[in-house]
Amino acid sequence: MNAPLRATTAPEDRISFPQRLAYGAGAFVNNLLSAAIGGMMIILNLGLHMDPRMVGWVSALPRLVDTIIDPVMGYVSDTTRSRWGRRRPYIFVGAILTAVVFALLWQLPRNMSQNFYFIWFLVGSVAFYVCYTIFVAPWVALGYELTPDYHERTRLMGTQNFIGQFAYVVSPWFLWIMNGGRFGDQLSGARWLGVAVALCTLILGILPAVFLRERMAALAGAEKAEHAVAKPRGGSKVKANVSEFFSGFASTMSTRPFLKLCAATFLVFNGFILISAFSSYVIIYYVAKGDQALGSKWIGISGTVGAVGSFAAVALVTWLGTRIGKRHAFFVSTGISMVGYAMKWVCYNPAAPWMVLLPAPFLAFGLGGLFTLMPAMIADVVDADELKTRQRREGMFSSVFWFTVKLGLTAALAGSGYLLTWTGFDVEKGGGQGGSTITMLRLFDAFLPFVTSGIAIWAVASFPITEQKANEVRAELERRRGKIGVAGTAD
Repeated sequence: MNAPLRATTAPEDRISFPQRLAYGAGAFVNNLLSAAIGGMMIILNLGLHMDPRMVGWVSALPRLVDTIIDPVMGYVSDTTRSRWGRRRPYIFVGAILTAVVFALLWQLPRNMSQNFYFIWFLVGSVAFYVCYTIFVAPWVALGYELTPDYHERTRLMGTQNFIGQFAYVVSPWFLWIMNGGRFGDQLSGARWLGVAVALCTLILGILPAVFLRERMAALAGAEKAEHAVAKPRGGSKVKANVSEFFSGFASTMSTRPFLKLCAATFLVFNGFILISAFSSYVIIYYVAKGDQALGSKWIGISGTVGAVGSFAAVALVTWLGTRIGKRHAFFVSTGISMVGYAMKWVCYNPAAPWMVLLPAPFLAFGLGGLFTLMPAMIADVVDADELKTRQRREGMFSSVFWFTVKLGLTAALAGSGYLLTWTGFDVEKGGGQGGSTITMLRLFDAFLPFVTSGIAIWAVASFPITEQKANEVRAELERRRGKIGVAGTAD
């Protein structure tokens, strides 16, 4: 393995620690909301006894809406011109709206039919994802433009991912919080937990908008003016904007290095999501033999061990990324997670429940490495795109990236319910699930993400933007349009 040429990061390219904390606050909110909306949904099955297929669909359909509006929000963010910048107004307003809607979503009425709860969550979740996208799409795009330095991007994404992992220290205990009678029953627990998550979103979500400044806003405005084509008014203007959006979308989707990153993230993330609930079922109905209280305790402990392990994983992957390159660091982190998935087959053992803790630190390298390295690599792709198109399109790249991932996520969430039903699982049987059901649950839980992670390594193997290539692109950009001001200075 040849070590890449490592250049020293210039002082003006560095991002201060307070600024990293501010951007990291957005990562904490992003992870907390993702974990909460997914982890709390298990109450629909275990607490309200909804059919797993209905739970799968009510999880997946709002995600489809989220998927569709992501590129639109990215385009809107890229083309917005305001005194506060392209990203910050949406981050600020989106955090507030998301907090309000999330709290309301979990104020569940009692003694209603399955169809009622299905419609409640379908409508409420669609509203939540619209508000969530207004917040998160500009926040992701903002991170791509905070520094032009190849390694400082890795450090920034490592820092934000490190801070974001704190959400996963707390989230494994959500079921235990809702399930233990601390608030009366599961529905009351879900109500109070929803309010707590909303308050965190409100307080922390606005910090990136308040304390960060947009490095590329002035450049984007100048390019827009230089290359803009006069648009007619009224309906014709709308048509021109729609045409511009689809043209930008198609251009983004035709960028081959970017597609490799999308494919790898699609495989690692959605391989995990497809069976994300299966670990809970295996631990409760196999390791704990149907005892929900005991099973939820081990789920919580295992999740916390994994979350703590994620801190070490993110720190190590960030360090590796600046030493051996982002692509090779991805190979290492994803390979370690594959070891963890395989370990589940042996370590999820009813004779020794404590062994569920052993795979957790290895599994932490999967998503920990993925969401440290992929954003930093996409930022490099954005520079290469600017060299080609003379446009700064962080919003479009970030949103199209998540568009492709969420298409798979929608299918994974819908498919997980059918996959669970296919195993023969029946919540009414409690600890009396059949032997074939338990075996199928264990097989899917351990080896499905193992396979998808291996394919992801193959997809990234030919990613072409090395440190040397990224530095060449930057040098050519700065020769053509000059250097950009220091990150964090006023727009």
